[in-house]
Amino acid sequence: MSDRPLKLLLIDQDPIFRLGLRVALEAIPNLEAIAVVETDTVALQILAEIAEKDPNQVNLVVLEFGNGHTTSQQLGLQFCRQLRALYPNLPILLLSSIQEQGLLLAAKSVGVNGYCPKGTPLPELVAAMQEVADGGSYWFQDTETIITPNPSLRDAARTAGSGHRSSLLTPNSSLPFSKLRNNLRLSGIANIDATLAAVTAQLQVPGLPVLDRAILAGQRRELLAARWLLNRLLVSPQERQEEQISVADEPPVTASLSIQKRQTLSPLLSPGTLQSALFTSCVTKLQFPLINVTDIPLEIDIFREDKKRELLYLILQKLSDQLDELRASQIEINQLYELKNTLIRDLWQVAIIDFFGKFSRIKLANQNIEIVKLLLQNTDAVQREILQKIPLFCELYSYLLFQTELNIDNRSYPVVSAEAKSQALMLLENLLIQVANGVVQPLLNYLADVEEIKQNFYGRQLISTREIERFRNDLSWKYRLKNYINEPKAVFESRYELFVIAPRGIANTSVYAPRNQELVKLSNIPLVVTLLLEFSDAIAPRLKSLLAVFGSGIVFILTQIVGRGLGLIGRGILQGIGSVSSVEKNFRRNSDRPK
Repeated sequence: MSDRPLKLLLIDQDPIFRLGLRVALEAIPNLEAIAVVETDTVALQILAEIAEKDPNQVNLVVLEFGNGHTTSQQLGLQFCRQLRALYPNLPILLLSSIQEQGLLLAAKSVGVNGYCPKGTPLPELVAAMQEVADGGSYWFQDTETIITPNPSLRDAARTAGSGHRSSLLTPNSSLPFSKLRNNLRLSGIANIDATLAAVTAQLQVPGLPVLDRAILAGQRRELLAARWLLNRLLVSPQERQEEQISVADEPPVTASLSIQKRQTLSPLLSPGTLQSALFTSCVTKLQFPLINVTDIPLEIDIFREDKKRELLYLILQKLSDQLDELRASQIEINQLYELKNTLIRDLWQVAIIDFFGKFSRIKLANQNIEIVKLLLQNTDAVQREILQKIPLFCELYSYLLFQTELNIDNRSYPVVSAEAKSQALMLLENLLIQVANGVVQPLLNYLADVEEIKQNFYGRQLISTREIERFRNDLSWKYRLKNYINEPKAVFESRYELFVIAPRGIANTSVYAPRNQELVKLSNIPLVVTLLLEFSDAIAPRLKSLLAVFGSGIVFILTQIVGRGLGLIGRGILQGIGSVSSVEKNFRRNSDRPK
């Protein structure tokens, strides 16, 4: 197997699988997904463009055969024939959920070089990709993997003799075993870290039931134990001995710090790995229900849950592309703050274009209107009301691009700590939700009651004209309350409101952040709101004291004066009744005497 970088083109109809695989592969060194597409047509267009510029830019195609549909499978076979005719030297790997031997034989006959089922462990999948890209074949059959190396490896295996037969099954026969073992260890740790980050994020969700918290805490302990065990099993004795010698040669204080550093820092500290772990955790949380459990209406509430999830996945994928472009451009950290509005606007625009389709049209009042062109007319309003108010945007980008510490909630979190990943995950989820709200807002402004839009996107509970108008009115009141009351209050209280994805749905939380500059700029009604809050805070203790004194006085009057007066009156009445009764008795006694 050669050491050249593996550059692949991924074709799959499932957006969730595309994004998940791309995020997982980003952590693998010397492997790059050049493009991730949905259809064969787009794949052919990309290959044609690449062939004109640099034929060596793609050395492997990974594709699926229609997710189990017979027609799609036949079209997939036809596409493979076409691909083999156009690019006879381009290897093809089938990554599919199909298991029918007949279809696999047909795929092999049309030029497919290898097959792996979906769900194959990542190290094995990467080995299969590299094997196929190097000119060999890799066919997974039930529990047995049939690997045919490329001719050079096959000849080397023959000359080596039967004693080296195991080298045929080694994904990289020229790679030392220790290096391969280390790669497997790093890959396993990356998967554990991603799961650990997801579990830690769930533990941070406010209001989590006690039983769920106990289960998640147990899972976290198991993951930490598995991570420690993996480090112990896949580190050779020689490497462990070298590590001990290197520490022993250092002064005691320095050696202690070195040990702590090795225990604290992750073995995978590249920005791509950090982003991959964070995005994998986010993908995991996107499987939760996306019902809005807050009392604040959100624009995406009008969408069906599958459309919400599709939109959030798309924004996450576009965010990943944007971060890759920023790394390639070698942007500096101080430029992030200058480009903040541009970056958010570009992310929002590309999400609209890809979600609705660049050339999609809709018939409205006997006119065919381009949906994207119409929605992008509302750019200024969306930026002003939603995008520019997304909090801690630069802090998140700086964390992902430059691995800076996160300063949130009046605390500084080290880059590789679980707390930093948890806080970054909250910022990422809030960014996705707010950008999704920005995508839906112009749709509600221009095309809210169009039947085609309602059928394709809306949930059943918000499909009638009356419900849609009520929903839009709720959103209008939300922005009024936010601009005039809630936002000034949040500024005065030095906090940001964040929307996060919890196991029960979309929830909200708040984090501390200094907002003194925004407080100085407040004017008109927002300023009056902060002054009223300050006046309330100033007068509240005195008013409470006054009410306490007044209440004590009322209690004294009611008990000591009114109560005693009523008691005396009652006693007098009772004594009067008693006197009248004795007079009546005497009168009767006298009247009964004989005269």
